[in-house]
Amino acid sequence: MFVRTLGIDVGEKRTGLAQSDPTGTFATTVGTFDEAGLFARIEDIRRSTEIRMVVVGWPISLKGEEGEATRRVEAFLARFGKRFPELPVVKWDERFTSVMAQQTILASGVGRKKRQDKARVDTVAAAHLLQSYLDHGSASHRPV
Repeated sequence: MFVRTLGIDVGEKRTGLAQSDPTGTFATTVGTFDEAGLFARIEDIRRSTEIRMVVVGWPISLKGEEGEATRRVEAFLARFGKRFPELPVVKWDERFTSVMAQQTILASGVGRKKRQDKARVDTVAAAHLLQSYLDHGSASHRPV
């Protein structure tokens, strides 16, 4: 069975999901879901893959302050923990992931209408978040 790390970018309306390759080197997009759809998709992934870790974007301001978005993620983590108590979770600084996602989409040559699709941005942001975690030596970061 493959082992993967998941990346989750929690948004107001949608949540982006990404997964690592089995070696933990590269992040790829999975999709964007409402919460029920996200939990169902994670269950699907668990049927064929062992999930080593879940990396959740931690929204802090440029000054390092927490706010409304942080409280939204805390509430999500409480629901996630009830549904998946056995999955270790790491909170990961998500500053600039949406900006990087927009730049990635722009650089890929996607048309203007598709570039403005927030769902596309959310899923690419989840992949950037996860890739950042993987690049920074994921073994040195402990679950919360």
